[in-house]
Amino acid sequence: MNPLNLHRSRLTPQMHSVLDRMARAGHPPLHTRSPADARVAYEAGSGVLEVPKAALARAEDFTIPARDGYALPARLYAPSADAGLPVLLYLHGGGFTIGSIATHDILCRELSRLAGCMVVSLDYRLAPEHRFPTASDDAWDALAWLAANAEQIGADPARLAVGGDSAGGTLAAVNAILARDAGLPLALQLLIYPGCAAHQDTPSHALYAQGLVLEEPAISWFFGHYVQTRAEREDWRFAPLLAPDVDGVAPAWIGLAECDPLVDEGVDYADKLRLAGVAVDLEIYRGVTHEFIKMGRAIPEARQAHADAARALRNAFQLE
Repeated sequence: MNPLNLHRSRLTPQMHSVLDRMARAGHPPLHTRSPADARVAYEAGSGVLEVPKAALARAEDFTIPARDGYALPARLYAPSADAGLPVLLYLHGGGFTIGSIATHDILCRELSRLAGCMVVSLDYRLAPEHRFPTASDDAWDALAWLAANAEQIGADPARLAVGGDSAGGTLAAVNAILARDAGLPLALQLLIYPGCAAHQDTPSHALYAQGLVLEEPAISWFFGHYVQTRAEREDWRFAPLLAPDVDGVAPAWIGLAECDPLVDEGVDYADKLRLAGVAVDLEIYRGVTHEFIKMGRAIPEARQAHADAARALRNAFQLE
C-alpha cells in the first residue's frame, strides 16, 4: 500500500493533494542527501506553496553577536517605520540542520504584517558543523541582545516575545525558560509544532512515521546531526519536556498539526505548562501535517494559523 493512503481518511483534501504532488515529483528525500545538499534543496522548495510575499516598510539585514564573538545573521521586518514597535524573535525550523532566514522569509513577513509588530529572524548556526547546544546558545544570545538593544533597532524593550516552528519551536520554548531564569520578562512564547521530547516514542511518532512530510528516517537524520549522546538528548535544552520546572515562564500560544509525529509531545508540553499555572492557548489544526504553516497558497489551515498566531501576538503586545 502507498504509505500516503494510510492517512487518507485523516487528511484534508487539500493536504492530500499537496502530498500526492510531492510524491509524484519524486525528489530524493532530504535525509538521503548531505546536509549541505539538503539545505539547498529545502531552500529551493521553501516558497513554492507560500502565500504571496508581503511588502513591508522595513526589511533589513544586520548581525547579532554570539557569546564567542561570531556575528549571527539576522533580518528585521517591520510593517511601519514607527519607533517603539513590539518585537518577536523568530527561530526557523529545520531539525537544527537545515533552514535559514531565506526559507522562512515569507512566514516572518506575514507574522509582522498581520500582528503589526517587528519580527527579527535569526540564522542560528546549524549542525553538524555546530552541534548541541550551539543553536540553543545562539538563540539565547540573540534574545538577550534584543532585550538590551531593542531601542537600537527601533523596538520596544518592554514588549518582547520569542517564537519558532519545529526545531525553532524547541529553541523558543528553551528561550522562554532561560528568560524566566534571567529575570527577563517575555510577553509570549509562540510555539509552532515544537519538538519537546528526548526520544521519539509517543504514539503519534508511530502512527505518522511514514507517508507524510516529516518521516521517521528524517527525524533520526536531523537529530543525529545535532545531539550525539543520550545525555544530550535528555538535556532539557533539547527536550524542554524534561525541564525541572516551567513555573513562571511566559504565556504560550501553541499551534500543532494533527497529522504530525510531533503532535503528542506538543500536547504534552502544553499540559506541562498548564500544570505549572502558565496560560496556554492550544490550537490543533485538523487534517494537516508538519510544515503546513508554510503552505498557505494551498492549505487554508495555514492561513488560519497565521491569523491565530498574529492575534495571539497582538493580544500579548496589547495592540488590540
